[in-house]
Amino acid sequence: MLMRQLPPLTELRAFEAAARHLSFKKAAAELCVTPTAISHQIKLLERHCGRDLFRRRPRPLKLTAAGELLFPTVRDGFANFANALEKVCGSAAGGRLRITSTNAFAARWLVPRLPKWREAHPRLKLDILGTDLVLDLAAGEADIAIRYARQPPAGTKSIELTRDTFRVVASPKLVGASDKSLSPAELANFPLIEIAWPPGDRAAPTWQRWQAKARQRFERVPDLARLANLAFREELHAIEAAIAGQGIAICSDVLVAPELASGALKEVSKLTLPGYGFYLMYVPAHPRVGSIEAFSEWARSMSRNPIIELSGVD
Repeated sequence: MLMRQLPPLTELRAFEAAARHLSFKKAAAELCVTPTAISHQIKLLERHCGRDLFRRRPRPLKLTAAGELLFPTVRDGFANFANALEKVCGSAAGGRLRITSTNAFAARWLVPRLPKWREAHPRLKLDILGTDLVLDLAAGEADIAIRYARQPPAGTKSIELTRDTFRVVASPKLVGASDKSLSPAELANFPLIEIAWPPGDRAAPTWQRWQAKARQRFERVPDLARLANLAFREELHAIEAAIAGQGIAICSDVLVAPELASGALKEVSKLTLPGYGFYLMYVPAHPRVGSIEAFSEWARSMSRNPIIELSGVD
């Protein structure tokens, strides 16, 4: 039996990504190529089919009737390839994914949610590599990285899971149960906790930056950065000190979300500082892309409902 003549896989991949996103630019970003390359591959596929697959004008980009007919088959075909490869590679690799993230994100966000992962994917095991070092995904040092950055890191596929805001928080054991916000002058009456940030990050959420912003709104702002009497290199330690009532800290609302929800920590100022994005990253051509995408979808679902999803987790 003669095999039917098929177009090259690169043309089909370009078409599937562009049809799914309805954007050559987004397809190019996903496949780590240029939009021009996507356009060229799709033109070759259209030549092979003898039909236009996209209606390019007027914008936005739309599928033609031929494109709508082809897209589900190509999409499902790639899903079947991924599932089959996952089974083959998963058996050889012992059914594990290696995930690297910062120590703070691993301890405060990922680990508490792992029971939910085991419920959804009991056969796919995870190795959690908590480190502030940047591991090389292309070299195989990890399968997935969750990186903390202002902008999407370059070099591979990235998905923003969530973005935090830095809030001035304290334990009611320290500041009392009142919901009243504290002025900068009132903050100076309490012990303050400082978290070390890389010296090159001029927008880091420090007391110095917070007081500079506060001086745009308040007449009297003490030098809170100088008054900070507890300093931690590790963000986890600073958060634990704040929960214990040892001082007021500027913390990521993503990392202290459970304590803010339970009342173990409370926001004591309405003045906030912008945070960073938590980006899930992986190599698109990874042989276990099916498992990686399953984890990616699960992590995104956890991010969409950060507190409610944790109900029932021991």
